[in-house]
Amino acid sequence: MKIDARITFALILALFLETAGGLMWAGRAAARLDDVERAVATQPEVAERLARLEEQVSEARRSLSRIEARLDE
Repeated sequence: MKIDARITFALILALFLETAGGLMWAGRAAARLDDVERAVATQPEVAERLARLEEQVSEARRSLSRIEARLDE
């Protein structure tokens, strides 16, 4: 295999480093996506717990209103 004289070691090194940088960037992007997917997977649990807490607070307010009404009598 004959390499053209215009292709220097620096050019080959630059292409190699650029390719390596691109692969590292892609790896970090994949890791960030995995983190986001894990966070999104927990969201339904959080939303369900929040809905339950809201209902409990609502029930506590209704109970408090009934207690206050009886005390006012």
